[in-house]
Amino acid sequence: MPKIKKNKKLTSVKQNRIDLIKSVKGMPDILPKDESWWKWIIQTGQLVSELHDFHFIETPILEPAALFESAVGTSTDIIEKEMYAFKTKGGDRVALRPEGTAPVVRSYIEHHLGYFASPLKVFYYGPMFRYDRPQAGRERQFHQFGFEILSDNDPIYDGETILVVLDFLKSLKFKNLSIKINTIGCKVCRSNYKEKIKSYYQSVKAKLCRDCERRLEKNPLRILDCKNENCISLRSNAPIFLDYLCQNCNNHFKTVLELIEDNNVPYEPDPYLVRGLDYYNRTVFEIFSSDFKWALAGGGRYDYLSEMLGGRSIPGVGVALGIERLIEALKLQQITPHLKSKPSLFFAAVGDQAKKSSLRLINELRLNGIVVVEALGKKSLRAQMKIADRFKMPLALIFGQKEVFEKTVIMRDMGTGAQENIVLSKLVEEVKKRIK
Repeated sequence: MPKIKKNKKLTSVKQNRIDLIKSVKGMPDILPKDESWWKWIIQTGQLVSELHDFHFIETPILEPAALFESAVGTSTDIIEKEMYAFKTKGGDRVALRPEGTAPVVRSYIEHHLGYFASPLKVFYYGPMFRYDRPQAGRERQFHQFGFEILSDNDPIYDGETILVVLDFLKSLKFKNLSIKINTIGCKVCRSNYKEKIKSYYQSVKAKLCRDCERRLEKNPLRILDCKNENCISLRSNAPIFLDYLCQNCNNHFKTVLELIEDNNVPYEPDPYLVRGLDYYNRTVFEIFSSDFKWALAGGGRYDYLSEMLGGRSIPGVGVALGIERLIEALKLQQITPHLKSKPSLFFAAVGDQAKKSSLRLINELRLNGIVVVEALGKKSLRAQMKIADRFKMPLALIFGQKEVFEKTVIMRDMGTGAQENIVLSKLVEEVKKRIK
């Protein structure tokens, strides 16, 4: 029987497919098909920030691991299970940032930002990293947009933080928004509450999940944030913080609620809301739309965070939103991006000389604020015009050998098919008359 020769070419192709390098699990690419969503959210956030007098800040993706261990808390899921921490070649222990508030406070202390403004109002956006099971709206690399107000503990800024994030969400066309809100006290009253909550959970310890059995000794407040169904059912009989507040915290929370009511914001007191980070104190809140089960935003006050990082007392309050989660929610509601785009047209060139001369014309149009789409790599006019149809361009300029010689260009209305010749010296002027 004759031997069957292996097709070396097919084997090579198969091998290349096996060795194809793909993105790390849970760290997806942001693709051009979703560009409009990302641009809309970021542009909206920037506009809202400007209206509310927030200034842009950007901190590094890589920070000392101790920053988050000190701020977020070693007994939290973020530090225990989710933070990407490792040693550099120089021996420094660093971490990919899992959240944005601690780096902002670190920057405030390091660069004495109180001299810039007091209170300092900043916004940020960028990637965060948490090792968790990838799921819809929350990957291992995800993006947050956040607002922070530092150096003032007046409850007016709790209210302002809530209003700025509501303005952001309303500008993105979210409706039926409401707040779940609670207070988790201060250093004075929290210790008493911790003893009460610890005593309660000691009595039902056998029913707790393994993580909460451990939390009971380290930080019993974390049990209130557990997502285990059995722990959630036990929570309904747990003591509530409102019964153990000191007078200052009680007055602070009362004022925050009055500010919310004055601005006609629907809210629901949630006595077991604590948020998942150790640096929070007093006001904590989450914002929901009745159209979804999950929170669209969450935040609170962190008056002791600066001291936890080795600085002086710098009160603060902030809120963050997951951008991927916002996009998922917008798509589910069939809300489309509302981008204010610049006027645009399509430019087609036929022939080597026309193609060579076209770049100068395209650049002149762009310098005058006109977005020009082209497919000059396609040789035929038909192939180029197919691209114009795909992008639904309202206007096209056609530039050929004859037009190069005559110093004109053909302008075509893509809706009616009507065409006219335009003198190149008046091209920008004529385009601006016809395009909006």
